[in-house]
Amino acid sequence: MATLTAFVLAAFVGYAGFWYVGMIEGNFALLMFMATVVTGIYWLAEQFYFLPQRKAAAEALQAQADKRTAELHAQGIAQTDVNVTEAKERLYMQPWWLDWTAGLFPVIAVVFVLRSFLFEPFKIPSGSMIPTLLVGDLILVNKYHYGVRLPVLNLKLTDGNPVQRGDVMVFRYPPKPSLDYIKRVVGVPGDEVAYLNKQLTINGQVVAKAPRADFFDQDSMRYIPQFEEKLPLGSKPSEMTGMRTHNVLNDKDRPSFVPGADDFAFKDNCHYTVEGVTCKVPAGHYFMMGDNRDNSLDSRYWGFVPEKNIVGKAFFVWMNFGSLSRIGAFQ
Repeated sequence: MATLTAFVLAAFVGYAGFWYVGMIEGNFALLMFMATVVTGIYWLAEQFYFLPQRKAAAEALQAQADKRTAELHAQGIAQTDVNVTEAKERLYMQPWWLDWTAGLFPVIAVVFVLRSFLFEPFKIPSGSMIPTLLVGDLILVNKYHYGVRLPVLNLKLTDGNPVQRGDVMVFRYPPKPSLDYIKRVVGVPGDEVAYLNKQLTINGQVVAKAPRADFFDQDSMRYIPQFEEKLPLGSKPSEMTGMRTHNVLNDKDRPSFVPGADDFAFKDNCHYTVEGVTCKVPAGHYFMMGDNRDNSLDSRYWGFVPEKNIVGKAFFVWMNFGSLSRIGAFQ
């Protein structure tokens, strides 16, 4: 078993290593699932086979010691040096290959359940969601808000809350589902979304935005115009009640047109001009945009997000090591 376990652990380390150096495309959800299954098998084997064997061996050793002590007492020898405590402790001790598998199962299982069904942490890698989310923000994503899904397969098991305009959502990037992206939902199924001359319109209704203090971008070391946008809430075209307020950036030096849009499913639903793009969101899909409107690779470029690609709703910054003031909920 020691040799087999060494091979299994080496396979996990090798997978993680090749993933880290970029030689393979890793899947953390699959890695966690396999780790839970493998350590779970060892844990069951420990509880129902290996541990009872060690207990039986320790009890047999104690029985032999008790028998030897009784024989010596029968011969009139009251003082004996029969002490098997240390030997019993060694028998009870887990071998290294169980310590590194069955011993880790409870921790791995808890992390797997929390990450798969409740909350998953993410790190913001780019500036596409500035000013709402900054590079380096460590965020939490609610995995059950839109319904519980099977890990790895991402199959929906239960109905949750409907996706609404204005939600900040993590999803699997349609051109490459192994990657997770984060954007804001601006169009739900049936919506007609237009982004022309840097003005967002939904179902013919102009989305209100008001100027705010310019945002200082530390990467480019310049100020960018910032606006407060009020996105109409709703999970279908007929629902345009209530507002979700958040800030967006518009770079006046960037053109309004969308350069280099990819070919994607339902691209015929979109009409591109020098002023921007107008799209009709198909059933079961969502139109996503970054809050950093002129510096975001989003649905304008690669298309709609299918419902099956949803990962969860982002809602909280739990840490930013460069700025602790970032900690808190966001809209």
